[in-house]
Amino acid sequence: MANIKPFCMPKWGIEMTEGTIAEWMVKEGEPFTKGQLLCLIETDKITNEVEAEYDAVLKRLLTPASEEALPVGALLAVFADADTPDAEIDAFIDGFKPAETSVAAKGGGSAPAPAATPAPAATPAPARQPKKIITNRAISPEALKLAEAEGVDIEPIAGSGRNGRITYQDVVQAMRPERAASFKGAAQLVEDTAEAFASPLARRIAAQHGIALAGITGTGPRGRISKADVLALVKPTTAAAPSFGAPFELVANQPTVQPFDKVRKVVARRLTEAKQTIPHFYLRVSASVDALMDLRKTANLVLGTKASINDYLVKAVAMALVKHPDVNVQVHGDAVHSFPHADVAIAVASPKGLVTPIVRQADRMHIAQIAATTRALIDKAQAGKLGFEDMDGGTFSVSNLGMFGIENFDAIINPPQGAILAVGGVNRVAVEAENGDISFESRMQLSLSVDHRAIDGAAGAQYLQTLKGLLEGPEGLFA
Repeated sequence: MANIKPFCMPKWGIEMTEGTIAEWMVKEGEPFTKGQLLCLIETDKITNEVEAEYDAVLKRLLTPASEEALPVGALLAVFADADTPDAEIDAFIDGFKPAETSVAAKGGGSAPAPAATPAPAATPAPARQPKKIITNRAISPEALKLAEAEGVDIEPIAGSGRNGRITYQDVVQAMRPERAASFKGAAQLVEDTAEAFASPLARRIAAQHGIALAGITGTGPRGRISKADVLALVKPTTAAAPSFGAPFELVANQPTVQPFDKVRKVVARRLTEAKQTIPHFYLRVSASVDALMDLRKTANLVLGTKASINDYLVKAVAMALVKHPDVNVQVHGDAVHSFPHADVAIAVASPKGLVTPIVRQADRMHIAQIAATTRALIDKAQAGKLGFEDMDGGTFSVSNLGMFGIENFDAIINPPQGAILAVGGVNRVAVEAENGDISFESRMQLSLSVDHRAIDGAAGAQYLQTLKGLLEGPEGLFA
């Protein structure tokens, strides 16, 4: 038996009921290869290019290009091997049975294929009762099982599979009640007439621009009016130049020169030297602070204080420094000075610039003491009354810009200290819970700038892990 295959009107989507052959790219008797463009088929919505799925020859072209709509499943052409006799092609066409659907029945007269003998009616059976289905229709085994189990008549079903094969989804769809179509926003298009033979897209563009299609000479196949023909008649619009208020004249943009004061000069010099002479490297981590914020509310009520999140952070930083003395250091030339207690400098914006007053031996302080000390230092800084003893020394610095909405940043080390912690804002983020659900938690971004001359990466990482543990388990801050 020769390898003969029918080419029928395909079905693209549930709503497609018919299509129109706009143009054939292969002539009768010509061979084609897999992937080659065979024809253009138009529906109410789109124009699709149909590509070959295998190598063959177009042995018989039954439906030439025209403006007549053909139902889904209608036989359009016959493909076969080059040496297939014409007699076998004729016999195949005579015995071909298209899908018996309501759409095909309504428009079957428009198809040039010979009329097929209707299939014998199925034996009536009680609704949704198992029955044996005997058919020569192409149907998948699972679809046949479902149809037999549910008592579905498969004859009215238009198969959406290859070559009209009935799929499992087709049977499921047939079991559902019909839904009334709801059309919204349909454009008022010019209907095809003898004087206006146009593609759907050309008619839509013409309707949008108020162009009459009658009298336009089409350049498409068989004189069909194409999109390009209509666009050529669309009058270009000249957009008016936007107006953004009355015109203005440029004025002198003179700067105000303000020399560095003594404090700004010192800060600028020290930061420049630090960035140029200290080999910085950076370690970043985030910590959940929901427990810390809850504990802060309770502890402040019990202790009668107004300690801020930054005060608790200073306490956690100091306790972690005592546990990791190789981070609680100063660098002086070729020597590293380690300290048993943590003198934590806090970065404060003052009228005279950035200053870093020191909370001395913060590891030994209670939260209420840290809150009182930092409040006094901030008040002195903003009043410009910090003395040399308030800023001399320090074994570690904390710079917190979270209150300004900054998510994360990297700070410059304040020499001779060996590290500085940059603290970002607290943000609500989605995380996976232990049971696999998605929940939200408050997380704080931390970035540790480290002097690589004195502190190794592993030491800095271990310090951040201890700090993260204290922030996420804040009960340890009162140990």
